[in-house]
Amino acid sequence: MEVRVGRLTLRLRTLFRSSGFAYDSTDTCVATIVHDGVTGHGEGTPAWAHGETVEDVIAAVAGQGGSVLGTDLSDPDRVLDRIADWPAPIGARMALDGAVHDWLGRSAGLPTWQLLGLPRTLARQTGYTIGIGSLAETLTAAADAPEVGAFKMKVRGAEDLDRLVAVRNATGLPLRIDANEAWDLATARELTPRLRDLDVQLIEQPFPRDAPDAYRRYRELPGRLPVFLDEGCTDVPSVHAAAGLADGVVVKLAKSGGVRATRRVMEAARRLGLSVMLSCNTESELALSQAALLAPLADRIDLDSQFLLRDPPFRGLGLDRGRIVLGDAPGLGVTPSGGHPVGQP
Repeated sequence: MEVRVGRLTLRLRTLFRSSGFAYDSTDTCVATIVHDGVTGHGEGTPAWAHGETVEDVIAAVAGQGGSVLGTDLSDPDRVLDRIADWPAPIGARMALDGAVHDWLGRSAGLPTWQLLGLPRTLARQTGYTIGIGSLAETLTAAADAPEVGAFKMKVRGAEDLDRLVAVRNATGLPLRIDANEAWDLATARELTPRLRDLDVQLIEQPFPRDAPDAYRRYRELPGRLPVFLDEGCTDVPSVHAAAGLADGVVVKLAKSGGVRATRRVMEAARRLGLSVMLSCNTESELALSQAALLAPLADRIDLDSQFLLRDPPFRGLGLDRGRIVLGDAPGLGVTPSGGHPVGQP
C-alpha cells in the first residue's frame, strides 16, 4: 500500500465574504493511495474552525495513513470504519476516506456512484451561495449564477436587507440566508418579520454555537423561521443537542471527516426528525463528488463551490436544470485538469 499526500491551492473567481471572513483562495489536501496497481485520490479540507491546518492534515496522512488503511482493501467497510474512528484531523480522515471510495470504483472499472447503486443525477437541485458585497456586486452574482434551485445569501444584519430585497425582486428562486453566528436574539426578532415578507426559507446558524439559550428562545418566537445548525453541528453527539435547538442541520465532509463519518451524522439527524442539508466548504469537484455519494440522505443540496473556482483542478461534474450530474469516469468520476498533478508532497 502506497500513500501520498500534497497541498492543493484553490483560487476563487472573486473575493468571497461572509460575516466573519473574506478570502480569494484556500488550501486543501489531496491524498493518493496505490494498491494492486490501482490509484485512488481523495480530497481533505482542513477543519479551520477547529484549528486544523494543511500541515496537520498532511502530517497525519503521511505519518499514519498507511497503518490505518492496512495491507489490503479487500474488506472496504472495515477500512472505512477504521478511517472514520481514526483520532486524526478531520481533513485527514476526509482525504483518506475519499481516496478509498475513488479506489473502489477504479478497481471495479466503474464510477463509484454506480458501484454503490446510486443515481448519476442528484434528485434535488443544488443551491448557490452569494457572498456579502455591495448591492451591485450582489445583483451581478445573482445574474451570473448557474441554473440552480435556490440562492443562499451570506448576511450580517439589517444592513443586508436591501441586498435581499433586490435579489427577491430579481428572481423567484427560494432564498436562504446564512448569518455564520453573527446575530443576537434582538437582531433575530427585528429581522424575522422582514425576512418572512421576502419569503426567506430558512436561516443557517444565526447565533453563536455557544449560545444555546438564544436558539431556545427564538423557537418560542411567533412566526419564526426554520433554523439550521452548521458550525454548531459536527458529529453525532452534536446532532442530539441540535434536536432541541433547531429544525435541521447542515452536514459537510469537512466537519465530520469523510463519507462514512458524515453518513453517521445524517442518519442520526433523520432518526431525530431533523431536516438535513448536504453542503460543502470551498472545495474542488473531487471533494464534491465524495459528498454527492450521500445525496440520497439529504433533504436539501448545497454543493456549489465548483462554480466559484477560477482554475478548477478537477473536472467531471455537470449540471442539468439545477441538478448536479456526477462524472462517468471510473472512481469518483472526476479527472485532473491540465497542469494539476495530484497527490504530490
